[in-house]
Order: sequence, then structure tokens, then C-alpha cells
Amino acid sequence: MQNKSIVVCRCEEISYDELIESASKYKCSARELKLRTRAGMGYCGGRTCRTMVDNIAHLHHPRTNDEISLKHQAPIRPVRFSDLGEVKS
Repeated sequence: MQNKSIVVCRCEEISYDELIESASKYKCSARELKLRTRAGMGYCGGRTCRTMVDNIAHLHHPRTNDEISLKHQAPIRPVRFSDLGEVKS
């Protein structure tokens, strides 16, 4: 038997159960599921959970031709290369 309390979005601590419950209750698109649960909106910007959130949403709300799948975004604060390798004399 599958453990449904597995955390899918580590940044926002959203479980598989929460995603399934929201998707089936609201019959929402991937974007709406992301907004309702905050899955994919954490520090990593959805790099680890985006595919799972997208798939769960499409099981409960089939994608239409004009619907765009989820994307990931860059980290919150960019870091300059000079800050990473700064040499102090």
C-alpha cells in the first residue's frame, strides 16, 4: 500500500494527501492547485515538486489545449559571482 502522507513539496511542507484532497474537491487546474496549496511556491521555486503537482492536477482536471503547464522560477535572490569567489587581500 502506498504511503499518501509523503511530503511532495519540501519547501512548503505540502503532502500528497493535501494535494489530492484539494485537487479532487475543487477540480482545479495545476496553477490553481499551486495557488491553493502553495506547493511549488517555496524557496526552490517548484524545481522538485512541479511535475508531481502538475500530474495530480491533471488527474482531477484534464488539461485543455489552451492551458499552460507549470513552470519553475529562478531563486529569490540572485548571487553575483564576485560575492561567491571574493578574494580578500
